[in-house]
Amino acid sequence: MYFGMMKLLFISPRFSGGIGGHAAMLAEQLIKHGFEVEKLEVPHIPIKNLKNPSFAVFSSIRGILSRGDFDIVHGFNIPSAYAMKFAKGKKKVLTLHGVFGVHVSMLHSKPVSSVAKIAESQVLKWPDKLTTDSKATQKAYKEQTGLDFEILPSAIDPNKFLNIPSVEKIEKQVAFVGRETYEKGIDILKAAEPKINGKVVYCTNLPWKDAMKIMKSSQILVVPSRKDSLPTSIKEAFYFKVPVVGTNVDGIPELIQDNVTGLLVPPENPQKLAEAVNSLLDDKMKAKKLSDAGYEFVKNNLTWDIVLPKFIKFYEKLLN
Repeated sequence: MYFGMMKLLFISPRFSGGIGGHAAMLAEQLIKHGFEVEKLEVPHIPIKNLKNPSFAVFSSIRGILSRGDFDIVHGFNIPSAYAMKFAKGKKKVLTLHGVFGVHVSMLHSKPVSSVAKIAESQVLKWPDKLTTDSKATQKAYKEQTGLDFEILPSAIDPNKFLNIPSVEKIEKQVAFVGRETYEKGIDILKAAEPKINGKVVYCTNLPWKDAMKIMKSSQILVVPSRKDSLPTSIKEAFYFKVPVVGTNVDGIPELIQDNVTGLLVPPENPQKLAEAVNSLLDDKMKAKKLSDAGYEFVKNNLTWDIVLPKFIKFYEKLLN
């Protein structure tokens, strides 16, 4: 057992959204439990293709100059690895949600994705431990690189949901909550929309609380991703007992067991997506059965009460 207050440095290009939001929540939970957590946030050049490399450069400089001595330096996503390498810490951890090179190749030009893949293969050798949130990512990296990733899932905080007011359910409302990016498959949902017997509401750039109010008032959440890890939106919908239709890609089937906790459809198939959504709009008993099972799944597996002790044990074991 590690004795004394553990001091951690968290590094992320931003502390919101997917993996950045996870880093922020983990830091908040650790601080509540007596850990000292410093977050390294670095502004970056707002040019699409340079966003991550510029973060890597600026944060490395900050990392080199950092006076702090940390027990653990924990980087989130590949660009954070440069600062992680140079910051002073007894142990280094790097967390990835999804295969970085694959995500970049879907979003950017060939030269940018080639650079990203070279950077990825280089930086994965730097940390003492690699972690991810899904079996799918763990398996993909093992096959590609031979490296072992430990699974530590991202969680939700039920206390945050107490601030979401009661809302009326809106008949036939279908929600999308996520970034308007290619890998999230928003275009697939838009192609399916004319065939859906309801109204689709897109929450792509709303404050979290506003997006949650819309999700809570909806009859279905749709997750039409081409690539994804363990989407937080699915966990949130499960907690609100909103049934979910998602694609059978990456880590999504680790959350949605088809016809048990939700419905799975093949990716890039607007027809099947619309059919699945309509089947739940038409069959409220089935929708309730799925949403009740989703709620039990998230409550028993993916709240911070259950997940945080796994992180603490991981950090303690790493230091010993």
